[in-house]
Amino acid sequence: MLDIKGNNMTGNQSASKLDSPQGLKNGLKSRHLTMISIAGVIGGALFVGSGNVIYDAGPAAILAYTFGGLLVLLIMRMLGEMAVLNPDSGSFSTYADRAIGRWAGFSIGWLYWSFWTLLMGWEAFVAGKILNNWFPFIPIWGYMLLVIVSLVWINLRDVKNYGEFEFWFALIKVIAIILFLVIGSLAILHIWPWGDAAMVGGVTYLTAEGFMPNGFSSVITALLGVMFAYMGAEIVTVAAAETKNPAKEIRKASNSIVWRIILFYVGSMLITVCLIPHNNPLLKDPTWGTYSVTLTALGIPEARHIVNFVVLTSVCSCFNSALYTCSRMVYSLSKRGDAPKSFALTNRNNSPWIGVIFSSLFSFVAVYFTATESMNIYDVLMLTTGTVSLYVYLAIAFSQLKLRKKLEAEGEHIPFKMWLFPWLTYLVIVFIIGALITMVIEGTYFKEVAYTSVLALLIVGLGICAQKFNWGAHQASENKASQSNVKLSDNNS
Repeated sequence: MLDIKGNNMTGNQSASKLDSPQGLKNGLKSRHLTMISIAGVIGGALFVGSGNVIYDAGPAAILAYTFGGLLVLLIMRMLGEMAVLNPDSGSFSTYADRAIGRWAGFSIGWLYWSFWTLLMGWEAFVAGKILNNWFPFIPIWGYMLLVIVSLVWINLRDVKNYGEFEFWFALIKVIAIILFLVIGSLAILHIWPWGDAAMVGGVTYLTAEGFMPNGFSSVITALLGVMFAYMGAEIVTVAAAETKNPAKEIRKASNSIVWRIILFYVGSMLITVCLIPHNNPLLKDPTWGTYSVTLTALGIPEARHIVNFVVLTSVCSCFNSALYTCSRMVYSLSKRGDAPKSFALTNRNNSPWIGVIFSSLFSFVAVYFTATESMNIYDVLMLTTGTVSLYVYLAIAFSQLKLRKKLEAEGEHIPFKMWLFPWLTYLVIVFIIGALITMVIEGTYFKEVAYTSVLALLIVGLGICAQKFNWGAHQASENKASQSNVKLSDNNS
């Protein structure tokens, strides 16, 4: 079989060894990958941030999460098609490099890195606020520092440790969501015994003030918040490069994980809009959030503290996944000559330790801003990554479109295919571009689109310069030669 570079591959052997010459270790198991794919998506955005989406879009928030989920499903299918053929720690950045050009791989890789490395600072801040609320004798920035150092240490160790951490923390999130779905379903069916009978039960609030009180445009604009929440599903294709059978694991994850995520998100939103009014001001309060408001209405004592514990595990899990992903992304960029050579160095645990430490720098910046009570500056930085997910998905769609046409022209066998190619791929591209235009015209997310676009243009400019002036070309050729030597030695042995 041929990979998307046109190199000979033999079954899963080449795939499983893909990153071993590069210094990474195949230490993740199937159960790790399953939970990693869920953990990266389910963060504070589900338990807290979804309240803003419901408040703005009303019960039609269900549609926003459904559309967003279907979009992610199609994106994961496209990404899975490319990743099954050639698992790589750089994932879609590597594929964009090969399909569109070096500038595209450079740009989308660094843009994606920017998103996650900035988000880590916010995840640490949320964790610090929760812990400070419980134990106020230590300042927020002190807890932030503790969380950051602990998770950096985990990522500097064997990748198996990262997998185990994600497995158990993701399991807590999954159990919490399932319990919420069960309790909410009982309330809708009028068999939940506690809470205010006048407030809960049935589907009272689903259509009380209209299913779509703010019009269909509110659903489209809410899509940004939804895509922000769904961001992370693609982490599975990054992590799969460190499993024994990446092609099999990617295929499995692409087929099943997204449906579970859609169930969790859409199911949670349906229960919420049925049981509480969409314009409840507490939904916009970051100290409450969707789950806390709903469970409190259902008469569950200390619901806020229970949910805060789940949120704490969620943000720590997301921080962990983000740090892992960032370090692997800069590792891959380094191997292609698009990042400093040192980012590809691994320690005795086969962890790209310089990439890990470098990727955590913005988290320490967030600690400084928190300690000096100037997190509003960090808010502006976060605006620059507001629509990164849509740009990343757009790059994945264009990459799959070009690579698929190339492989079909060459008569290559594609074991895992995108559905209804190329029409669904074209539909995704049109939908994403249309959503971005709508967000700009409508104005709600104008700043997010504008700031992200400015950041993207700056990175694209650097990517074009890297391609035109061959920055890092010698470094990339050295890595290719080194990898070829390792493969030759493997064959000789």
